[in-house]
Amino acid sequence: MSDLSTNIRVKKEAGVATISLNRPKANSYYKDFLELISQAVKEASADNAIKVILINSTSEKFFCAGADIKIFSSNTTEQNAEMVRAAREVSEAITSSSKIVIAAVSGHVLGGGLEMIMACDIRLASEGNYLIGLPEVKLGLMPGNGGTPRLIDLIGASRAMELLVTGHNISPQKAFDYGLFNQLYPADAFELSVTHYVKDLAQGAGQAMAAIKHYVQKHKGMNLQESLDYETTSVNALYDTHDAKEGFLAFVEKRIPKFN
Repeated sequence: MSDLSTNIRVKKEAGVATISLNRPKANSYYKDFLELISQAVKEASADNAIKVILINSTSEKFFCAGADIKIFSSNTTEQNAEMVRAAREVSEAITSSSKIVIAAVSGHVLGGGLEMIMACDIRLASEGNYLIGLPEVKLGLMPGNGGTPRLIDLIGASRAMELLVTGHNISPQKAFDYGLFNQLYPADAFELSVTHYVKDLAQGAGQAMAAIKHYVQKHKGMNLQESLDYETTSVNALYDTHDAKEGFLAFVEKRIPKFN
């Protein structure tokens, strides 16, 4: 294991908290590494100056290869259950955050790494020759960190079934075509494109974005009438916020709004 303090890098600037995975060679995870990621997400989520959390990798080849199989294979059943719990807590920290969480992917993202980015609100990707997949079935397992339901939600049951039971990997282009990635940028323009995307989002109305995120998540378990009622309740709660007042005023004054 590498020194835990070097496993991630965190930078905060202009409303964006960037959490960079930095565990050689493949950002494969173990319990302590996962807990460090959860802590970083929670701390960024509690920072009122932050609107967007960006999760990326310092590696040119890997975003995250999932669990460290050497550690996983030598663990007891109880230790592996603890690691799965820690992985799930990363996803829960991401989904429960009021901030918009974005994954920027330009290298292999497999197993638990893919589960992590599927928990994010938006996934930006680079073109390239790297692989995306959930190979757990090849180890006699299945995803255990939300990968199964999230993959079904993102790409549909038929495609999800095929990827899950075969353990096959797909290309960035196919992942984009399936709807797994929101944007796919040329490799030579990836970093700049991500910077512009995140910067623009960080200038948006944070309270409205948080309300939208919460609605999108909660909407899944509602019938149409409940969903409509909750939408009305949500927008009514925004009318008296600083951002809404600033948005209306900026529109009238024909200027760019300055949201909190």
